[in-house]
Amino acid sequence: MGEHNNHKNYLEFKAGNLEEVKSFYQECFQWRFKDYGPDYTSFSNSGIAGGFERSEDPAVNGALVVLYHSDLESIKETILRNGGIISNEIFSFPGGRRFHFMDPSGNELAVWSDR
Repeated sequence: MGEHNNHKNYLEFKAGNLEEVKSFYQECFQWRFKDYGPDYTSFSNSGIAGGFERSEDPAVNGALVVLYHSDLESIKETILRNGGIISNEIFSFPGGRRFHFMDPSGNELAVWSDR
């Protein structure tokens, strides 16, 4: 299928207890999980890929919508030119790189790339 620029691609949630949340979604919805260290697990078999980040921070918006783009630097500049604010600069993680931004209404989203 491949990744497509500008498409919703991934949902990310916060969770205080990863084992508890994994058990919940496995039992209720048959989601499958893959751990990436002690603080992150991704899920599949859910209709859209996603993950849970271990965090003591409260879930404010509930989910982080993650878009895909093959050229992070280019889309970051486009976001800035159009009134977006970068809330988390580009960083690497297992599988790629990403950054977070706030839209003009204050919604936080992220953009990732496997490049």
